Formats: sequence, structure tokens, C-alpha cells
Amino acid sequence: MKIAMWSGPRNLSTAMMYSFGNRPDFEAVDEPFYGAYLHATGIEHPMGAEVIVSQDTDPARVADACAAEPAQHRYMKHMPHHMLDGVPLDWTQDCVNIHLIRHPARVIASYAAKRENPTLEDIGYPQQTALYKKIGGLVIDSHDIREDPETALRILCDAIGLPFSDAMLHWPAGPKPFDGVWASHWYGAVHRSTGFAGPEGALPELNGEAAELCEKALPHYEALKARKLLIAS
Repeated sequence: MKIAMWSGPRNLSTAMMYSFGNRPDFEAVDEPFYGAYLHATGIEHPMGAEVIVSQDTDPARVADACAAEPAQHRYMKHMPHHMLDGVPLDWTQDCVNIHLIRHPARVIASYAAKRENPTLEDIGYPQQTALYKKIGGLVIDSHDIREDPETALRILCDAIGLPFSDAMLHWPAGPKPFDGVWASHWYGAVHRSTGFAGPEGALPELNGEAAELCEKALPHYEALKARKLLIAS
């Protein structure tokens, strides 16, 4: 089985990668199109030069690697905004495509702490909407996973025909061998974790441009939320 998990940044995506990557029957891949995206766009990101050097920047070759059959199972963490026009998507037809969503107020507050003045394109909501329309798939909400990780993951595994494993609930603290080179900038909190954080509190209060950005992203979130698989217990 090949799982392509699609989400914007700051969206529980790394914790989900650690969850599946901790299973003995899975290999994990961290944002394989990130270097190609930065190389093609010239967008400045933290550690951007290191990212480009660390990965293949030819999207066709990256797509071929994603299409290759794993020894058992492969979990791939992807971001929709990395899939620029012309990037191959045919490999997704042989994947279980899952779209991981999170309320934009939480995403924006978290992202802005690592990179100032994010745009709607930076956080990937319109790109995720467009990708969902192209390839379909399941939708899950990070809120539901944080509310009750075991129940949510059991429901997800059942939906995709994968036996649940207790290994998905906990992992060792610290960096992982499958982390992207950018982990030292972005993954501080998850490196300190040994499992999913508890339920989320109230939505953060946003002001000014951040609040305006949230209003633009919210319709995309709500549209996918209406199709979500998981309901918190």
C-alpha cells in the first residue's frame, strides 16, 4: 500500500508521518517534491538552499520514485502547493489519497511563528481544494485525531483496509531518519513529542492581515470538512 497524505503546513502532518513511520511495516517519505518546488519557484523559505541540495529537483524523477512499489507499505507526506502546474500526478492513481485538514486560524498562528507574513498560497488551502477535485480521496480533520487518536486512527485504518497498530500511537522523541533536512527549523515541537498532543483549546485570536488571511482560507477548509471521514468521539 502507498499512502499519499496531503496537507498544508502546520497541520499535524509531521506527527501523522511519525505515527505511520513508527509501524514496522511502513517506510516514510517526507515531502519529496519540496526541493523541486523551491527550485522551480525561487520562493525563499527557511533553509531553502539546504532543501534544494538535499533532494532531487526534477519532478518527473520524484514522481517515478513515488510510484515505485515499496517493500511492504509506504507513507508519503505531501503538500498540495508543491504540485505546480505540469508536475506529474498520474502516480497518485495507485495511492490511497488522504487529505488532512486543520482550521486555518490554527495553521496561520503556528506558521507565522516560523515564517512571517504567510500568504494564502503559502498555507495551501486553494491548492488542496484543486487537488481534491482532481484526484479525490478521503478527508480527515486533525482536530478529530487530537481529540481521540486511537479511535480516529482505527477508523482511518479500517476505511483504507489497513490493520491498526498500537505502534501508531507513540514514537521515540527526537529526529527521525526519514525527516527532511528542514526538520531542524520546523519540527522542534514534534521532536520533543512521544505521541499526539491532547485536544486543542479555543481557536487563536487573529488580527489584521492574519485575520483577513483566515477569512480567505476558511471556505476551503469548510468545504473539505463537510466531506471528512472522522467524527470526534
